[in-house]
Amino acid sequence: MKYIGAHVSAAGGLYHAPENAHNIGAKAFALFTKSQRQWKAKPLTEDDILRFKEAMTTYGYEPHQVLPHDSYLINLGNADPEKRQKSLDSFIHELERVSMLGLDRLNFHPGAHLKVIEPAECITLIAESLNEAIQRVPDIKLVIETTAGQGSALGRSFEEIASIIDQVEKKDRVGVCIDTCHIFAAGYDIRTRESYDRTMADFESTIGFDKLMGVHLNDAKSTFNSHVDRHHSIGKGNIGIDTFSFIMKDDRFDNMPIVLETIDAEIWDEEIKLLYELENK
Repeated sequence: MKYIGAHVSAAGGLYHAPENAHNIGAKAFALFTKSQRQWKAKPLTEDDILRFKEAMTTYGYEPHQVLPHDSYLINLGNADPEKRQKSLDSFIHELERVSMLGLDRLNFHPGAHLKVIEPAECITLIAESLNEAIQRVPDIKLVIETTAGQGSALGRSFEEIASIIDQVEKKDRVGVCIDTCHIFAAGYDIRTRESYDRTMADFESTIGFDKLMGVHLNDAKSTFNSHVDRHHSIGKGNIGIDTFSFIMKDDRFDNMPIVLETIDAEIWDEEIKLLYELENK
């Protein structure tokens, strides 16, 4: 079964997120459990947690249908020890918030070397950060997002992500989120049946679909292999509608949150409906 949704607002209280998802016909959703552009966050109260869990029950969402996202400020591969520790502390705090809310995974961007160290050294620092986070917070799965490779961001290739996972001690605690815009901008062509199949075979052989725990479904304003992260509405960008039909008919994407981060929230309900129509064509 496909769980299609969107990254919805939690403004005014986290308990609004399930309702906002329900209102657009979503069977999945993503949210930030705190401001994505600030280090500090107001602690979750017992009331915050209770109301969120009640809303999850009211609108029929299970943890495996939700893909929380961490702060954009976090860089687990920062070469500066103090800055990396600040990122790690924030990451662990976000994992703890996810756990308190009764969810089971946290999506994150792996990190960036900032042109200070070599990519391989940065990958090792990211893995070390993940190992510490796993020791500190039980149960929550750490979901590494594919990136467009903009600037010095790592995660632009399946090999880079596989290298991170290889250095994580408890591999059952890490997963991957494919972002369609990001992999397209990173140089993975998914526009035709042949190129889509080739890319997914590459993912299977390098990482494995057993590690796939979420998807960001976006068309791209950016061009192929541009390493530029610019999302577009489904079927309106440079990827095109066929790719989304391939995904909707691919059972390897079943039973996980598939989340729109497309640019026009006003048409998310229409995009969700379109995607389910593609599944049944």
